[in-house]
Amino acid sequence: MAAFWHQRGRRQENGGLGSVIDGLGSVFDVLLANARLVLGVSGAAVLAIATLAVKRLIDRATSPRDEGDPKAEQKSLEESWQDLALIKTTPKPPKKQRREDLSEPLLSPARPLVPGEARHPSGCSAPLGAPQVNSSPLRCLTLQEKLLSHSSQLAVPEIQVSLVPQLARSICTQLQNFLRSKCPELPFGRFFLSGALLDGLEVLAADHIHLMLPVVLDAGLWSLISGEDTVVRNPQYWMIKRIDLGYFPRGCSPWDRFTVGCYLSSSVLNETLHKLLVASINWPAIGGLLGCAIHPVVASRELKLEVKHDQVDLSITLFPVVEMEDKVLLAVPPEGLVENLWLESFYRAEVSRVKELDAGDSGARQLCLRILNGVCRSQPSLHKLGGSPVTHVVLHLSDTASDWAEESLADRFQQVLEELVAYLEKGVLPSYFNPKINLFSGLLEEEIDEMGFVLYRAMSEPEVLL
Repeated sequence: MAAFWHQRGRRQENGGLGSVIDGLGSVFDVLLANARLVLGVSGAAVLAIATLAVKRLIDRATSPRDEGDPKAEQKSLEESWQDLALIKTTPKPPKKQRREDLSEPLLSPARPLVPGEARHPSGCSAPLGAPQVNSSPLRCLTLQEKLLSHSSQLAVPEIQVSLVPQLARSICTQLQNFLRSKCPELPFGRFFLSGALLDGLEVLAADHIHLMLPVVLDAGLWSLISGEDTVVRNPQYWMIKRIDLGYFPRGCSPWDRFTVGCYLSSSVLNETLHKLLVASINWPAIGGLLGCAIHPVVASRELKLEVKHDQVDLSITLFPVVEMEDKVLLAVPPEGLVENLWLESFYRAEVSRVKELDAGDSGARQLCLRILNGVCRSQPSLHKLGGSPVTHVVLHLSDTASDWAEESLADRFQQVLEELVAYLEKGVLPSYFNPKINLFSGLLEEEIDEMGFVLYRAMSEPEVLL
């Protein structure tokens, strides 16, 4: 019985495996015949070696063993490991293709499409009734396009553009009428408004404006002394000295009451005006007449009014201003014990020069400044760079870069960032109108480092600032 089952199993093994092997052999033959067409020469060689090793393993497994030879099993195992090693060590075709190979088709060219016939992404032809999907590639915006798009978003709403100046002029008129009635002996000039909103450089929102209070001085009684010749050694500040006291004693000038040690004190003048704004003017009545609420800011060192309207919230800052010897001086003393200093302002010259340059070459300097001021306003660490500093950088750059057409906006924008980083590294930004003045002198070292770090990272990818 045992011999019967042994012979039956041998016949089933030979018969079943033989048919399977024959089938596999035919499959291998077909693969080898078409391997060169599909895989190329190197791929066909790899497949041939692997196929040979597998066939040898199958043949060895199905061939009758010599039960009397004890080394037959060990020899079979050794040959099998050699065949497996042959498969593992067979070199694989390189995965990376040369650039010129990318243009060569891996398969034979497909047959041309019949008119009206669509093709699936897999390469097979689709039926005539199948819907066709038109895929449009994603379009990456350039820096130039992003800057132009960003500038369009900075436009101030038209209602604010018309309402804010009108509201500020009405408040200006009420304030001037009050000062003339309250202090008729003080020769204030005609008040006027100033600010980026009126000069076309405003961004984001029309929420602040400047009110200038001209202080009219007799040139024969007053003279200017540069801040370089004082203890502060800062050319950005000036002192206004009372002269000829022997011939024109105190009291000859209505402004003598605001002097400290023969110098017209900006601090004393600001304190007097601050008291008038806070305690003497009936702002609720004026606000009711103008359809808004007006509140003077009590705790501020500046002369500031907060205006709340149904359509806008506005901040108005008042600046007493002296114009002498082609200088525009604001009553903005530095923090400290020195209270007789007046700050020289270049704002009027800045705006005039930028517009003059743009008119001469149809440039985009004003557009570039609007974007830069918007960036500085939206980035808390860059707030103190907005306004005069970036304007002076653009003016400096205009002396060396001649192409300021709108088509070159991206190049000029990136160049301004590079110039700002260079100035911050030195800690010095010379004024365009007076190289002795360092516009970074009022910044702390930590602020300069933080601004320089932010802009340095943005040099390689300016889009992060927008």
